[in-house]
Amino acid sequence: MESNNLQLPAYLKALFVLLLIIIIIFILIIGRSIFVPLFLAGLISILLTPIGNWMERKRISRILSTTIALFSGIIIILGIFTFVVLQVASFSQDLGNVGETLNNYLEQIDSFMIENLKIETGIGQGIDQSYLINLLQSNSSSLAEFLLGTLGSLASVVLLPVFIFFFLLYRDHLTVFIASLFQNHENEKIKLEIRILRKVVQSYIIGIIKVMAILAIMNTIVLFSLGIKHAIFFAVFAALLNIIPYLGPFLGAVLPTIFAFLTKDSLFYPIGVVISFQIIQMIESNFLTPKIVGSNVNLNAFVTFVGLLIGASIWGVIGMILIIPTLAVLRKIFELSESTLPFALLLGEEKPNVEKETDPT
Repeated sequence: MESNNLQLPAYLKALFVLLLIIIIIFILIIGRSIFVPLFLAGLISILLTPIGNWMERKRISRILSTTIALFSGIIIILGIFTFVVLQVASFSQDLGNVGETLNNYLEQIDSFMIENLKIETGIGQGIDQSYLINLLQSNSSSLAEFLLGTLGSLASVVLLPVFIFFFLLYRDHLTVFIASLFQNHENEKIKLEIRILRKVVQSYIIGIIKVMAILAIMNTIVLFSLGIKHAIFFAVFAALLNIIPYLGPFLGAVLPTIFAFLTKDSLFYPIGVVISFQIIQMIESNFLTPKIVGSNVNLNAFVTFVGLLIGASIWGVIGMILIIPTLAVLRKIFELSESTLPFALLLGEEKPNVEKETDPT
């Protein structure tokens, strides 16, 4: 007796997929305080997994190795946070002088608009310097509020190390669970693919960190050579923003360019910043990223752009940061099954057509 399989029309399938996407986005927005630390913990745990594996090869128990790896990660994060605090503190000390210069330029622009175009813009009133100083002042309350605003809530900050701990502790159990979802495939083959996926994502994240470190050094050298104050702050800031494709490099160059324009007496310096950052960006996109990060998890530009918009709309800045590696992981997961392979092709770069057309004879 033949079994009749229910075949849905194509438009109903597309409708169901669209409805599923809407439901997932709605759940991600509602559950931000849980999903943000969950996704972030997943990426951090992938980076800390080699530390745990190395200690387990030294016959250290899983719980002890997980604890040591977790505290190692916390120390590194606290070190980065301390560095940011010190750099913001140094930068905020010069905001008063920069604000005065900016207000002078705004007054000149406002006068020009009134005298020549008869347009009153109101920008001649200047900006509130005290507001800018308070905004970037390096006291513990403002930094804590920024951290909580990025992650979502105090519960997210508390949940982050908890999730990292359990991801590291049950990493093998999670591998078995994912392998069991693909019942039509060989169990060991799926486990091998998952381990390969973990290594690919790990090399991808580490590669991005290496690229950012190199960019920070190159930016620092350029800004120091041009005599721009707070060169380390601007260089690291631009390198960190590079994690956001397309938009990040532009935003990273805007701040030092404006600062050079307001603090230097010649246009040579802001123009020099723009040209130097453009050259560095060309080196990064054509040499550093292809050589260090590779093309294993490349996403096409359209998916990246839409992903950035969705990430920013549901989770803000942290969403823009998490969406790219998350899509890269999804692409590799989609490649594990023939039924989801079209989605992997959609997320990936378009393959060049190597087939040559033959003339009919």
